[in-house]
Amino acid sequence: MPVRFRITILFAVIVFTLLSIVCGSVYYFSYTSRFRSFKNRLVSKAITSAKLFNQSGTFDRDMIERIDSSITLSIKEKFVQVYDSTNAKIYQFSDLPGDTLTFEKEVLDNARLHGNVYFRQGKREIVAHYEGSRFVIIVGALDQEGINMLHQLFLILAFSFVGALLIAILGGYIFSTRLLLPIRKIADEVNEISAQSLTRRIHAGPREDEWNYLAVTLNQLLNRLQESFDIQKRFIANASHELSTPLASISSQLEVSLQRDRDAAMYRQVMQSVYEDVSSLTRLTHTLLEFAKASGNASGIEIDLVRIDEILLQIPREIQKMSLGYNVVLQFNELPPEEEKLVCFGNEALLLTAIRNIVVNSCKYSLDHLARLTLSLKDNEIFVSISDEGLGIPLEERERIFQPFYRIEGRQPSTGFGLGLSLASRIIKLHKGTIQIESNKGVGSVFIIMLPNASK
Repeated sequence: MPVRFRITILFAVIVFTLLSIVCGSVYYFSYTSRFRSFKNRLVSKAITSAKLFNQSGTFDRDMIERIDSSITLSIKEKFVQVYDSTNAKIYQFSDLPGDTLTFEKEVLDNARLHGNVYFRQGKREIVAHYEGSRFVIIVGALDQEGINMLHQLFLILAFSFVGALLIAILGGYIFSTRLLLPIRKIADEVNEISAQSLTRRIHAGPREDEWNYLAVTLNQLLNRLQESFDIQKRFIANASHELSTPLASISSQLEVSLQRDRDAAMYRQVMQSVYEDVSSLTRLTHTLLEFAKASGNASGIEIDLVRIDEILLQIPREIQKMSLGYNVVLQFNELPPEEEKLVCFGNEALLLTAIRNIVVNSCKYSLDHLARLTLSLKDNEIFVSISDEGLGIPLEERERIFQPFYRIEGRQPSTGFGLGLSLASRIIKLHKGTIQIESNKGVGSVFIIMLPNASK
């Protein structure tokens, strides 16, 4: 069922419920008000008749009958009957000739016991009244005027109910159609967007409402998708280039060496060059695998409690394995006695890789090939700072250096593929952390890694 029909039905059900409550309440209170009012009029007539019969020395029965006939009470089919203590009928008056009322003897007994007894006979309403005197007065009549007013009220409420319900259904359908129109427009625009047209965006509109928020959110999603596609395209292009270079070198060297016979020294030289290219290709493949692993989500890696200080203590040994010319200085600033504050949730191997890549980058571009590691704590966050004394990073380059295969122009060392910082950034993001850069031209750069500890 379309959403607009469901909204229309829900709106109609709500209006139906409210109208039922309002119309039902109006009719019910009008009905009970008419009932109480007419009952009070009947009781008032019975009390008047009782007083007249108790003063029989002043008023005779003919006078009482003339009084009853002159009182209309705005009612029809009025009758009055009076019974004495022996339940004998001593007086009767009726607007209709020959009109008689038959009832059970218990009605008179209940009237003497309770004072007033109300009952119906056909359409007429009747009150049996007793005030402690020797007479029971029975007064009945047909409240035609009240019944007609209730009937008119019922018709008015019924027509109003049906009319309002129809208006609610029509209005709900129009309202739901207009309400969902922006969603249809957004869906139509999204359907026209493909991988080849990710630059297109959804028109958000001038009003700050929910549809504007939806359009803005989808545009932000498209921005992220476009950025991911662009990064993927650059990554594939750069990876293909980096992989093809050593493969082409290996192929060309082997082809040249096979063109004619050579001596052992020459073959050994070719094999050494091919070995270097294969080693470079192996390192690149291993780096790409690590990059692919870090590009996923945290659910795909093993998460455990790890101590940051223990990871940092492994960095100098790891750096020495990579190059004897690189040096690392560790500095721990005012570490707390509570060990749990140095613990975070993460993967030790990936965190070691991320920090090592940044340290290697700092040593590589530092003039003295020295990187300084500083560990500090603030609130429930762990800060690892890696500083160097290199040439610094220009402001416009600080976001790009975390892109795969990106290198600052004019600063391409003899080793590396431009994946280290990008891999480190992905790993830190997987651990809910951030990387900030502080850099001054000609002074050096500081990479600040922030990780939440386990308690946070």
